[in-house]
Amino acid sequence: MYVVTGGAGFIGSNIVAALEERGDGEVVVCDWLGEDDRWRNLGKRELADLVPPEQMFDFLEAHRAHIKVIFHMGGVSASTETNADLALTSNFSLSLALWAWCARHGVRLIYASSAGTYGDGGQGFDDDASPEALARLRPLNPQAWAKHLFDRRVARKLAAGQPAPPQWVGLKFFSVYGPNEYHKGPQGSIATHIFPQAANGNPAHLFKSHRPDYADGEQARDFIWVGDCVDAVMWLTDNPQVNGLFNLGTGQARTYREMAEAIFRALGKEPYIKYVDMPLEIRDRYQYFTEAKMDRLRAAGYERPFTPLDEGVARYVQDYLCADDPYR
Repeated sequence: MYVVTGGAGFIGSNIVAALEERGDGEVVVCDWLGEDDRWRNLGKRELADLVPPEQMFDFLEAHRAHIKVIFHMGGVSASTETNADLALTSNFSLSLALWAWCARHGVRLIYASSAGTYGDGGQGFDDDASPEALARLRPLNPQAWAKHLFDRRVARKLAAGQPAPPQWVGLKFFSVYGPNEYHKGPQGSIATHIFPQAANGNPAHLFKSHRPDYADGEQARDFIWVGDCVDAVMWLTDNPQVNGLFNLGTGQARTYREMAEAIFRALGKEPYIKYVDMPLEIRDRYQYFTEAKMDRLRAAGYERPFTPLDEGVARYVQDYLCADDPYR
C-alpha cells in the first residue's frame, strides 16, 4: 500500500497516477477535496481509500503493516500565504509527526520541500543538507520558511543520531508545470496564465524587471515538466538505499520570455508579449533567478534526462491544455 498526502493536489495527483500505473500496491490518498474541481485530479484513478487529514494517523496505525511508502506532498504550497501559523502547522508540525511515525514503524518517507527555501538565491542553489549550510538560507515567505524549518530539523536529528525512517528523501521542487495544476489559480505555473492569453489571440503579459541587471522578461526559473518529477520519485521508490535532501529541477534556468515563446510556438502562433509592472506587494521578495544544482541527485545514481522546455511545453499545450479533458 502507498499513501500519498496531498494526493488531490498537483504533484500529488500525478504521483498517484504513476503509482496506479505501476500496479504493485493499493493507493490511498490523504487530502481534502473542498468545493473546487480538485476532485477531477483524481477522477480517473482507482483508489483504495481517500482519508481526510484529521483521520490520517488513525488510518496509518490501522494499516501500518501494509504501508510501503508515504509520499508526503500535502501542506501549504502557496508562496503568497500570509498565515504563518497555518504554514507552520501544515509544513512543519505535520511533517515532523509523520517523520516520527515513519521512524517508529519502519516506513519509508518521501516528502516535498521547496526551492523557495533558497530565498532570493543569494546563497546559491546547492542542496547541501548539513545543518550549517541550511542555516545560511533565508526563505522569503511563511510557506517556504516552514518547509525550511522541517529540513533543518531533519538535518539536526540525523546529526544527533536520532531515529529516522528506513528511507527518507526530501525534494526541493523548482518551477513545476503540467497537468492537474488548474485548481491553483494565481499560484499555478506561468504556463497556465500565458496559455489562455495566447490561445485567445491576446498578448502574453509578463512582469517588467525592476532591477537594472535584468531586462524585461529575462527573469528566469528552472522550469521542470511534472512528468520528470514523477519519474524521479518513482526511481527513488525503486531505490530505497538512496537517502537525502535533493533539488528537483532540470539544472538549466530558462527565462519567462522563453516560456512564453514556447507556448506560442506550441499553438502555431507568432510570439506576442507585453510587459506589465510587477505588483508592489511582491517586488521586495521576488526571485529573479532559480537554477537547481543537480549534482547530488545525479551522484546518487539518477541518470534519466530531463525534458527540454520546448518539448515539455508542447506536450502540455497539445495533449492537455487544448484537449477537451485536460486532466491526467
